[in-house]
Amino acid sequence: MIDRSVPRRVLPAPESRGVATRPAALPVRPRTGRLLVLATVFVCAACGLVYELELLALGSYLIGDSVTQASIVLSVMVFAMGVGSLLAKRLRRRPAFGFGAIEAALALIGGLSAMALYASFAWLGESRPALVAFSFAIGVLIGAEIPLLMVLIQRIRRQDAGGAVADLFAADYVGALVGGLAFPFLLLPLLGQLTGALLTGTVNTLAGGGLVLWLFRHDLSRRSRWLLICANVTVVAVLASATVLADDFERVARRAVYGGEVRVAVQTGVQELVLTGPGTGSPRSLDLYLDGRLRVSGYDEYRYHEALVHPAMTGPHTRVLVLGGGDGLAAREVLRYPDVASVTVVELDPGVVRLARTDPMLSRLNARAYADPRLGVVTQDAFRWLRGRGGRDRFDVIVSDLPDPGITPSTKLYSQEFYGLAARALRPGGRIAVHAGPLAGQPRTYWTVESTLRAAGLRTTPYSAGGRLTGFAAGPDRTPGGGVGPPQDWGFVLAARAVVPELRVDRDTPGLRSLSTRALQDATRDAERTRLDGLPPSTLPHPRYS
Repeated sequence: MIDRSVPRRVLPAPESRGVATRPAALPVRPRTGRLLVLATVFVCAACGLVYELELLALGSYLIGDSVTQASIVLSVMVFAMGVGSLLAKRLRRRPAFGFGAIEAALALIGGLSAMALYASFAWLGESRPALVAFSFAIGVLIGAEIPLLMVLIQRIRRQDAGGAVADLFAADYVGALVGGLAFPFLLLPLLGQLTGALLTGTVNTLAGGGLVLWLFRHDLSRRSRWLLICANVTVVAVLASATVLADDFERVARRAVYGGEVRVAVQTGVQELVLTGPGTGSPRSLDLYLDGRLRVSGYDEYRYHEALVHPAMTGPHTRVLVLGGGDGLAAREVLRYPDVASVTVVELDPGVVRLARTDPMLSRLNARAYADPRLGVVTQDAFRWLRGRGGRDRFDVIVSDLPDPGITPSTKLYSQEFYGLAARALRPGGRIAVHAGPLAGQPRTYWTVESTLRAAGLRTTPYSAGGRLTGFAAGPDRTPGGGVGPPQDWGFVLAARAVVPELRVDRDTPGLRSLSTRALQDATRDAERTRLDGLPPSTLPHPRYS
């Protein structure tokens, strides 16, 4: 006979009654279940590192200065992981549902992060707040994973805490290694940043949701199970839709950045190349962007290249070396001299050279310099080439046509060590012409370049030139495309080993349009008025450019 005087105890749902203290009801043997948890840790760690690297790469591309962006992303993300670990304590009594919800959110935010970052840059002109926000959100979610996985793996088979942590971290670190290698060698070259991030989010969803909804399904109430199913199906649907629309989104965003006449857009192994302007007509309408920065404007690029090249060509110039300048425009100016016997262009990105050879408008702009038999091309890092085989050659003129020194990948090419290698490659009486960044806009950077040249044993003459640029990419400190931009400030330094080089040009040079000896001498006097004395040189272990 049942004693009805004793009230019956109502059992709570499995996930609310301390499931971490009792063994889980698994559909497989405990050993297999444990391996499945570790495999999930491996996959999720690989996905997490891909999100991190994608933020680093896209942040550096959109904002520039990769050291600063890496510091922001890594420091914010590590801090957020600590916050996530603390917040995960509230989910320990419902570890299966908590882990499933976290993985769905991580897959959605991480998968869409590249697209959101690019959209912020394209339409708002600023992506740093979005970079910080996504770094923090992804870090919080990654930090909450391990505490919950620790509870889940202990529910499969109790073991000492040290052993469980060692197993989880081993799977986590190996997964991070695979993700770190997959991003640059597989995802980025084959899929690009947008599609690669979306695919990573899909894998993340399937791994995290599959583990919880199958292996730990008995730990979930009916309501929780349906919530996770709906969440994961929604995330997969959103990511799949975004993948289908990724190409259209990229085209629309690119038009917002570069204007409506994007004619060529190529992602090489080094950078993104974008050519804007019509495919026929005057090459003055052409603009070339490298990683979102306007590198060549057909409107007035001749002012820059004439000022860079011709002052160095007034002495001996039989053999000329061009560092950078894969667009062929500096080589065009050098090849105007009939007594030049050979020109060597050292360019890191073969894609730039290929575009300069084959694009009708760009090849017209560079006067088909690559068809001249006197010109040879080396596709290699300029520093490595000068330190190796190239350092054994000797040149009358060296033209350093490189991006601004404030861009981190270029910093080593503006170091004392680099200029020492360049000086060693000069013949007696030879000259080096260096693009040193904007003189008026960044005087400290400019005069640090000049100080670094002097520290390498060279005598220097500073000068500048100006013009107006068109077609600026939209973004921080840029004028939206489609119109004439503000006056451009180009700073240069002419250097030699024995004597201070004199600034002058030969007016009989064929095709010379914008230079005169008097204008150059005036530019030198103007530059000297802004001189900042006492600046230390920039070296490889102590870069001085900001």
